[in-house]
Amino acid sequence: MRKVIAISRKELHQIVRDRRTLTILLFVPAFFLLLYGYALNFDIRHIGLAVDDRDRSPESRSLISAFVNSGYFDLVASTDGARTATLMDRNDVRAVLVIPSGLGRAVRTDTAAIVQVLLNGDNANTATTVMGYAITIVGSESARYQRGSTPGGNAPLVSVEPRVWYNPQLRSALFLVPGLIAYIAMITAVVSTALSIVREKERGTMEQVRMAPLDAFSFVVGKTAPYFVVSLASAMGIIVVAMLLFDLPMRGSWLVLLVALSLFLAGALGLGVFISSLADTQQVAFQLALLTSFLPTLMLSGFIFPISSMPLFLRAVTYGVPARYFLIALRGIVLKGAGFEAFWIDLVALSMFAALVLTFAAVRLRRQWT
Repeated sequence: MRKVIAISRKELHQIVRDRRTLTILLFVPAFFLLLYGYALNFDIRHIGLAVDDRDRSPESRSLISAFVNSGYFDLVASTDGARTATLMDRNDVRAVLVIPSGLGRAVRTDTAAIVQVLLNGDNANTATTVMGYAITIVGSESARYQRGSTPGGNAPLVSVEPRVWYNPQLRSALFLVPGLIAYIAMITAVVSTALSIVREKERGTMEQVRMAPLDAFSFVVGKTAPYFVVSLASAMGIIVVAMLLFDLPMRGSWLVLLVALSLFLAGALGLGVFISSLADTQQVAFQLALLTSFLPTLMLSGFIFPISSMPLFLRAVTYGVPARYFLIALRGIVLKGAGFEAFWIDLVALSMFAALVLTFAAVRLRRQWT
C-alpha cells in the first residue's frame, strides 16, 4: 500500500508541474459543459418574422402583438408581398405572417377566417417547430374571439394555412446533407494540411526548406495548393453523390457554388497550415485540427442547433466559424436558387477568414525561419 501511495504522490506532483495536463483535466470538462449546456438547446427563439398586414385592423394588430409577445418571434420587417422572396432568400426572416383583408370584419361577425404563415424550409427541424408555434399562437387568439356561433360548431374562428418554401415536404435530408457536406469538407481539409508541415519537422526536412531561396508565404501557398485541388474535387464529388443518393436539388448556379466552396476550402486549408506551424508532432496537430474544426462546425455553425437560440456570447463566437457562412451560401444556392446578391456578405466573410489564417500561418513560419 505504501508503494501505491508513493507512486500516487509522485504522479500528483508530476500533474501539478505539467501545466498542459492540468489544464486538460480542469479546463476541458468545464469548457465542454458550458459549450454543450448552452448550445444544446432545442427551444427556438428570436425567430425573424415579417408581417404582411392587408387588413390593418385592431384585430390584425392584436394578432401581430400575440406573435411578438410570445417570446419566440422578433418582428424584423413589414412587407407588402413583393419583398417576401428577398427576405427569405437572404435569411432575414424565417416566417412571414400574411393577414388577409377583412380579418377584423370576419371576427366581429363570427365568420371563419384564415391567416397564412410562410415558412423558410431550408431547415426542416426549425420550420416544423416554428409551424407549431404559429398554430398555437393563432389558436390562442382565435379562442379569445370564439363565441360558439361560428360555422361548423367547434371550428376555430381564425385558423392557419402554413406554406413551406424551398422544402415543402420538410424532408430532413435537405437540411442535414448540406451540413454534412460542410462538416466533411472542413474536417478533411484542416486535418490534411495540419499534418503537412509537422511531417516535414518530424522527418528533419524542414531545415532543408529553410535553406532554400523561398519565402514563407510562397511556402504556405505551395503547401496549400495541391490539397486545395484535391479537396475541391472531393467536395464537388460529395455534392454530386448527395444529389444522386439523397435527391439534393441544385436550383442555383454551379459557378456560384464553386466560388463559395473555393473560399471555404481556402480558409479551412489555411487553418490547417496555421495549426501545423504551431504543433511539433503529428499527434498534437491532429488533436488541434479536430478541436478547431469538429466542434465548431458541428455545434456553432447552425448545422444542427439554431444560432438564434444560443446565448449572446456563443452567438458572438459563431461569427468566427467559417462553416456558419458557408452553410448559408450552400443552402441558398442548392435549395433556394439564390445568387451572389443574397449572401455576398457571407462570401466576404469567408474571404476575410481565408486571408487572415493564411497570413497568420506565413507570419508564424517566417518567425520560425529567422
